[in-house]
Order: sequence, then structure tokens, then C-alpha cells
Amino acid sequence: MTAASRGDWRAVHDEAMRRIGAREWKPGALIPAETALAEEFGCARATVGRAMRELAAAGLIERRRKAGTRVAERPVRHARLAIPLIREEIEAAGAAYSYALLGAEERAAPPPIRARFGEARLLHAAAIHFAGGAPAVLEERWINLDLMPGAAEPGLFETESANEWLVRHAPFAGGEMAVSAEAAEAAEAAALGVAPGAPLLAVERLTRGPEGPVTLARLAHAPGRRMRLDL
Repeated sequence: MTAASRGDWRAVHDEAMRRIGAREWKPGALIPAETALAEEFGCARATVGRAMRELAAAGLIERRRKAGTRVAERPVRHARLAIPLIREEIEAAGAAYSYALLGAEERAAPPPIRARFGEARLLHAAAIHFAGGAPAVLEERWINLDLMPGAAEPGLFETESANEWLVRHAPFAGGEMAVSAEAAEAAEAAALGVAPGAPLLAVERLTRGPEGPVTLARLAHAPGRRMRLDL
């Protein structure tokens, strides 16, 4: 059974990207109808539709009612960042991955966080991701429970990180990311096993869905960590 047949729109998206890049679907060429692609991939038409919407948003295809979908003649180039899974990054570097939840609870957010989410109910979750048994990433995250009520399920993040759960379940419409070099504060230093003031790579990422902000994460990477982003 293929990933597409399990309802994974990313499998359809990636194969369509491959065909466009290899010029199997040439610029200006008409792309098979969604019903035909759904039959080819063994998945629901809605799965194909989601993949096509992502390609259209990236400027790679043009969708016109009654005229079908075509490969863009001159694609509009947008920088697209794939949201990385920390587990996969660590495993790709050849290290054994493990994870520990520090806590997850609904709570009132400080004003700078509240300004991002308005009056939404928020869940705060914190965890450490380990590489080869050593602390690698301290994850602190706020999740909008009005949009993702399933995140409040007791024990949800005991064995699966919020990073992975949200990538699999949250709708994505855009976001913003800031990267900075910062000195480790006392709590961060203790969690990551470094001296206070040690240099950390800090990544703050806000992810939005169609209805508003879904999650705000701060990832503090221990010294020596290498972060890769695919455009």
C-alpha cells in the first residue's frame, strides 16, 4: 500500500513535483484530472486536491475552472520551508533519538505570547529531545486549543512530541520564523547540560492555519547542533 493510498497528500505532492522537475509534465502541459490521479495513486480525490492546492500555492501549477490544471509556463518562485521533525534530523545525523516531556498544561500566557493568539485557550508544553543520550534541543511550545482541541488529551505528549503530532494533524497556511544566537539562561542551561551563558541557537517559529495561529514554538539547540532547512 502506498503512502498516498493511506491518505497522505504529501506522497502525491512529492510525485507531482518530481514529474514537473523531470519535465514528464512539461511547462504548459495539461495535468491529468484529479479523478484520474486519485485512481492512479489509489487514494481519495480529496487527497489529490490537497496536493494540487499546495502546488498551486507554490506557483508551480495553474488551476482554472473548466479549463483544467496545467503546469505553469513560468513558475513563480516562492521559498518554501518544510517544517522539520527533530527526531528525523537527529536520526539522519546518525544518532539515537529519545525524548522526555517536561510538562504540558493549559495555562495563561504572558502578554507577548497572548498578543500573538488573542483570547484563545492555550496549552503550554515543554520537552527535551536527546541525541545519543545527550540533550540536543529544548522545545517550549504554545498550542491554540480553540483550533487544536485534541492537544489537550491527557498524556498525549508523553511518548510523542508536540512537534511530530502537530506536523501530522495541524492545518498549515503559513507562518514566520526567527533565528538568533543567544546566551543560555539558567533554566535552559540546566535542561541542556551546559554552563549558564553558553551560546545557543534559538529558533522561534509561529505556524498559522486557515483560521489563525496554531502554535508558537521556541527551540533552543545545544552547542554543536546543526540545523538543516530544505527550500
